[in-house]
Amino acid sequence: MNANSRLRRMWADKVLYVMLMPAAAFFAIFHVWPILGMRLAFYEYRILGDHVYVGFKYFKELFGTPIFSQVLANTLIISAMKMFLIFPLPILFALMLNEFVNGKFRKAVQIISYLPHFLSWVVIAGIWFEFLSKSNGIVNDVIRLFGFPAHDFLTDKAAIRWVLVASEAWRNIGWDSIIFLAAILGINKSLYEAAYVDGANRWQIVTRIILPHLYVPMVTVFILNVGFIMNAGLDQVLNFTNASVNSKVDIIDTYVYRVGLINGQYSFATAANLFKSVIGVILVLSTHFLSKKLTSKGAW
Repeated sequence: MNANSRLRRMWADKVLYVMLMPAAAFFAIFHVWPILGMRLAFYEYRILGDHVYVGFKYFKELFGTPIFSQVLANTLIISAMKMFLIFPLPILFALMLNEFVNGKFRKAVQIISYLPHFLSWVVIAGIWFEFLSKSNGIVNDVIRLFGFPAHDFLTDKAAIRWVLVASEAWRNIGWDSIIFLAAILGINKSLYEAAYVDGANRWQIVTRIILPHLYVPMVTVFILNVGFIMNAGLDQVLNFTNASVNSKVDIIDTYVYRVGLINGQYSFATAANLFKSVIGVILVLSTHFLSKKLTSKGAW
């Protein structure tokens, strides 16, 4: 296709390109432009005058900080708990939605399950504080109903990570199930008809037809989740943390927010975020390579 043909085709699809512009502008401003600012990790930030090149000074400070090993461990533990415990839930939820015969009921369940995704973590934390309140929360009311003493989950170091995982699951299961439900609804109906003719039951249809079609989206979502393993959830942790449990939920993002941004150490904060980004890229590429090697499927 020569340049003139390409231009004529773009002009014919001009409406689509206009619709694409807001999304392209969003990614250019908030995702591409910040990459250029990553060079600040190697410079000493100055409000006036040129920044001074300092090499790996801020990386050495980051790795040499005594608390860094603790926040790195908290980040990996919380992210791993979220990734491996929550990952199967949207798939199971999509399979459950697909089993609903009543279309209106299924849509109602979908809408209700999507709603928490649009709530901020401030609102979600408030809801969970009410649920888990030691004095009048519904969870402790049930515990007292069975004769057990009330428990303060929000100040319990052993429970707070599970609270983070449960609240993350409650917020995102419905939303994350969209991609899997779309894949299920895209399966050719003739496959179901052929299976029923051959005498397959519902379990055999799920395991022999539906799950194989979910294989590619499952691999893709898992690889992308691995890339975000260094992001344990800044907004969520900031809203759920307190002095009693901070040692168990203080992650790299909250550490950078507290030390780097509040104290105005922008170069230090940039170095920490660049470290996170590099680890994320390495994990995505490694997982993609292993997946292609073992299953011939990958994220691209």
